[in-house]
Amino acid sequence: MSAQPYGGGSGMPGSVRLDVPGYLTLSALLLLPLFWRRHHPVHAFAAVALVSFGQWLLRVDPVPANLAVLVAMYGVVSRCALRWAIPAGLVAELGIVLVVLRWSDVQPPGLISGSMFVVAAWVGGIYASTRRRYLESLEERASRAEHERDQQARIATAAERARIARELHDVVAHNVSVMIVQADGAGYTLDTDPEKARHAVQTISSTGRQALAEMRRLVGVLRQDDAQVEDYAPQPGVAELDELVAQLRRSGLPVEFTVRGTCRDLPEGEQLVIYRIVQEALTNALKHGGPGARATVEMEYGAREVLLRVTDDGRGAAAPASADGHGLIGMRERVAMYDGSVHASPRPGGGFQVAVRLPVSRAA
Repeated sequence: MSAQPYGGGSGMPGSVRLDVPGYLTLSALLLLPLFWRRHHPVHAFAAVALVSFGQWLLRVDPVPANLAVLVAMYGVVSRCALRWAIPAGLVAELGIVLVVLRWSDVQPPGLISGSMFVVAAWVGGIYASTRRRYLESLEERASRAEHERDQQARIATAAERARIARELHDVVAHNVSVMIVQADGAGYTLDTDPEKARHAVQTISSTGRQALAEMRRLVGVLRQDDAQVEDYAPQPGVAELDELVAQLRRSGLPVEFTVRGTCRDLPEGEQLVIYRIVQEALTNALKHGGPGARATVEMEYGAREVLLRVTDDGRGAAAPASADGHGLIGMRERVAMYDGSVHASPRPGGGFQVAVRLPVSRAA
């Protein structure tokens, strides 16, 4: 110790006042832990508090660097949970009490002013902690919302691809079935009736072109990386049923098409459902009905629903198992999207029937 005193105390009897080296050493011990207060706030506060307590035990007068206790306490309160913030505040307040008890000439005004500094630093730390947690919560919610949005986009993409897969199945199954039937017919009549064989070959050609055009349109939707904007044909609907029935008639399946009730404008989605169900049912009749099979398509507009019935007088229960494969599953999936119902089964008197009830109250 040197005769030249340093310190902020009152110089009470029995207290120690530091010389320059001691003053600098004590200040360094109090200030250096603050460099770690951001990443290790509890350890930094503990180091500063221990140095200050050792200073009190040695009866060394307070120095300006003792304010590091408040700074370190603020770091704990602003960055740690309450289970650390409350003890840190109590320790800092205890330090004020010990200082007042040692240097009695600063009490009670010194106790009040010191406690006010502790409380102000502690409340400021709580405010900073609350604000930081609020901002982190906002960032977390934004990140979660972005993740959910991406997930919903992936789900929507998967659903759209599943829908396109069903569309491709309907297109391929229908048109290829027509082409097979026409090819078989052309093979049978090539020698006996060349004109009928030529007509069958023309039907195969037009059907193939139509299938290729629809497949290009559907596959084009899957080309997400294609920068070119393509014009896609509209989805088939109720207005195209006459053309579909005519195509099946040309393919050798006699079809009777009747519509009852007052026609109404249906949403495009429901029109597509009706078209695909008629297409699938007539294709199955063409494939599995056998020679001489006939089909009937009945469509009835009700007040709150559309009733659709497609029947044939073919083999019915004797049809191959594939008749109840992916096509009928696709029918049920399509109708289920609109809370409708499908009943598909062989008819008791022979043949096969597909009955559909499609509510349209929400669309109306």
